[in-house]
Amino acid sequence: MKKLLCSLFLAAVGFSQAQSILNAKSPEEFRQLREENKIKKGDSIVSNETVPLPYGYIDEKDILKSMVVWEIIDLNDKLNQPLYHNSDGLVSQNKSLYQILIDGIKSGKIEEVYDDEMFTTRLGMDEIQKRISKLVISDDLIDKINSGATVTEEDKKAGTDVYETKSENVKLLKIKGMWYIDRRDSQMKYRLLGIAAMGKDPQTMGVIGGDGELVDAGDDYIDLFWVFYPNVRPLLVNSVVFNNKNLSSDITYDDILNARRFSSVIYKSDNGLGNGVIKDYIPRNADEQMEEHERIKAQILQMENDMWNY
Repeated sequence: MKKLLCSLFLAAVGFSQAQSILNAKSPEEFRQLREENKIKKGDSIVSNETVPLPYGYIDEKDILKSMVVWEIIDLNDKLNQPLYHNSDGLVSQNKSLYQILIDGIKSGKIEEVYDDEMFTTRLGMDEIQKRISKLVISDDLIDKINSGATVTEEDKKAGTDVYETKSENVKLLKIKGMWYIDRRDSQMKYRLLGIAAMGKDPQTMGVIGGDGELVDAGDDYIDLFWVFYPNVRPLLVNSVVFNNKNLSSDITYDDILNARRFSSVIYKSDNGLGNGVIKDYIPRNADEQMEEHERIKAQILQMENDMWNY
């Protein structure tokens, strides 16, 4: 009976996590080991770091045909909800994809951060900070500072509001990738090139209108930043995705993204035919835009069918 209860417990919390927490001397120790991606084995603490499986080299002459597509991932979609974090704060702790990216950028583990989807303009930490946060100082605090009066830490805290884009504010993700036919393997393959987080612009938060009320920015989202995907793989391969069907599963973000286990909508393609953003050349018609999305998907499938004609 005891063995059965133990087995059920391990299945409920995940074997690797349960093993660590059962051997931890304190919650603080367990959290620190998990943050450093280490586990305790006996009296030793060893690294649990995983190295991503490297992509194979692709020679240009081996690409028979290719198409670059840009897609939007709606995090409200049920299939995409694992990309949000889900945890109890101790036994299981799964960060959202956005949180992993922004933490990696702040820590310096992610260096390839760009302003645009073509990866031409790199962003520094100061520029990224302006895109994800905004500091608002009240008029009373400004007047007190200008008057030369002593300003205490309590005054600063009371007179300062910080607006920040957090995981719950990031509702959409953009991805850029290439579908291509590999002549050597005679296969259609997909390579993810970049990810962008989309959220509300913090600069529009906390704005007071003429009536003295806060101005609602609505559902206007901006690209907070773009990251070059090969640069973030070492981080994502060590970040586990929440799996409500099997909590002992060790599926990582690198697994789920490379296997395309998500729902998305194509909003742009670059195939030498109908280049550009779909909503620009099919404006104000959501039905026709979705038809264009389906047409591009069919075109990708046709690439694989045409492969046998070469």
